[in-house]
Amino acid sequence: MSLPPGFLDELRTRVSIASVVGRKVTWDMRKSNIGKGDMWAPCPFHHEKSASFHVDDKKGYYYCFGCHAKGDALSFVRETENVGFMEAVEILAQEAGMKMPERDPREAQRADRRSELAEVMEQAVRFFRLQLATQAGAEARDYLARRRLSPEAQARFEIGFAPAGWQGLWEALRGQGVSEELILAAGLARASQQGKAPYDTFRNRIMFPIRDPRGRCIAFGGRAMDPSDPAKYINSPETELFDKGRTLYNHGPAREAAGKGAQLIVAEGYMDVIALVEAGFGGAVAPLGTAVTEDQLRLLWRIHDEPIVALDGDAAGQKAALRVVDLALPLLEAGKALRIAMMPAGLDPDDLIKAQGREAMQKVLDGAEPMVKLLWARATEGKNFDSPERRAALDKRLREELRRIADLSIRGHYGEEIKRLRAELFTPGRKSSEAGPARAPWRPSGGRGAWRAPAEPLPATRASLLAAAPGDEVAEHLREAMVLGICVAHPALIAIFESQLERVPLADPAHDRLRHEMLLCAHDAPEEIAETLRQRAGAELEKLMNLPHLKSAPPVRKADDLELARMCLAEELAKLAAARAVRSEIEEAMEEIEGLANEGITFRLGEATKARHQAERSKLDDNSDMGEDRNALSAQLQALIDAQVWRKK
Repeated sequence: MSLPPGFLDELRTRVSIASVVGRKVTWDMRKSNIGKGDMWAPCPFHHEKSASFHVDDKKGYYYCFGCHAKGDALSFVRETENVGFMEAVEILAQEAGMKMPERDPREAQRADRRSELAEVMEQAVRFFRLQLATQAGAEARDYLARRRLSPEAQARFEIGFAPAGWQGLWEALRGQGVSEELILAAGLARASQQGKAPYDTFRNRIMFPIRDPRGRCIAFGGRAMDPSDPAKYINSPETELFDKGRTLYNHGPAREAAGKGAQLIVAEGYMDVIALVEAGFGGAVAPLGTAVTEDQLRLLWRIHDEPIVALDGDAAGQKAALRVVDLALPLLEAGKALRIAMMPAGLDPDDLIKAQGREAMQKVLDGAEPMVKLLWARATEGKNFDSPERRAALDKRLREELRRIADLSIRGHYGEEIKRLRAELFTPGRKSSEAGPARAPWRPSGGRGAWRAPAEPLPATRASLLAAAPGDEVAEHLREAMVLGICVAHPALIAIFESQLERVPLADPAHDRLRHEMLLCAHDAPEEIAETLRQRAGAELEKLMNLPHLKSAPPVRKADDLELARMCLAEELAKLAAARAVRSEIEEAMEEIEGLANEGITFRLGEATKARHQAERSKLDDNSDMGEDRNALSAQLQALIDAQVWRKK
């Protein structure tokens, strides 16, 4: 549906973003200034205690300095309510008292149909709830009692019962005037292949309504009462309302609980979720009968930065955990991760809570491991690394795992942890932190190429930018400054390169602070951005723009050449990312050859020493002059040194 010009602007003008956000957060009144519309609160998009979520009510934007979530009132409604763009517009328009423009007839028809299907699903919920209370549902009630599911829990999750007949629900809905086509489209019945009347999808099953984040029933899950039934659990077929791979059981209540500080726990089934919620773990969800999908993983990260995946402790549960890890690795971002909690063998969360209580479950959750530990365990458990070839195979496998991580910063931290674990494995009884002081690089003690202590730098040199970081980090530091300098000189580029600026890691804290200020006002007019930066980061801004290499840079000097600045900024960002990627690869390669290098030095110099001793003994026996042999040996050793035999060719 297309909206008339000016409609969204009018909507944003009428709606206060502070009032929209205020329904989901608790303002920190110590930091907030209500009169100026400058509001602060803990972020609703990630779990935190400090108030790093900022709302500028006058400009109509929000920004989180922790997870970098940003947007306006529409995007806030879309993210927190998990609705589409037009649904968010409708919600805000209703709040503002604005009439929505006339819809395209086909679009209106689709929306009306979804509403009709949702109403049919609600009628089915009521039917199943009623059937649980009848004589036909006696066995189901006994089963729920044996599972210690209280009447309050049954009511809370609206658990019902589908009778064993073939057309119980069908006839009930038809009797209420629901069309055959709607019943079939909702997935509540199936068409007969034998020319007979359609039959119910769910028969003789305990029923669990599945609701979307807005609370609408979109599907059902059914647990068979007959032990001989080949399918213990079945879900509704996919419909216009229900996409199994994009849905989580208990999504809405879990999101609300996580927003209040609860842990987000991913369990395997309906009964596990219900048991967790009843035990006080309100942030429990479950995928719907399949392994976690990429879409479900993104939904989880919308709710919480670090969900805990609690899976059964058997072999199948461990395989499921590793599938989740494999899915998550390429999608990892800074601050977005998973922890894996393996249940005791033979127990699921429902069993554990009933057998040992809430404290036992909390202990399992507290012991949840980061994903890197599962990667390490998969590569090493039950294997022997008693030969160089086997160790090399382990290194190769781990490198392949790490290369799947797209975020270079996260990949680097994973590499550091793998290196620590490797040191513990191959040096029994000695932790990597006990490895002793770092050794200085080996240098010859005399002769050609002798190492000399570097002279002390002059005061002017110590104060220069080139002394701010060692090695390759100097160039990266200069490039960071260039990126920010171009953005300051051409504020219009901040919005264009917003996503790249968000992702690029800045090592200098001053650069990072300035970048945050830029992103906060990215959508303002260029002149307003310049003024805002002067007010909020005046000292750091002045220091940056007075750097000699920025003053002479063409994209900074030529304030009227936006295209030149755009091209230069894109190139600098690409070079910064490429340089860090190359450095990461070099560090990995150096780790691989470190052991081989040391062994190469020892072997070659050992062979040279052996040759020397043999030569000396031979000449002493012959009573010969040793001068020529000494010279030859000295030349041989010097040749080894000059050739740098310890380096991998």
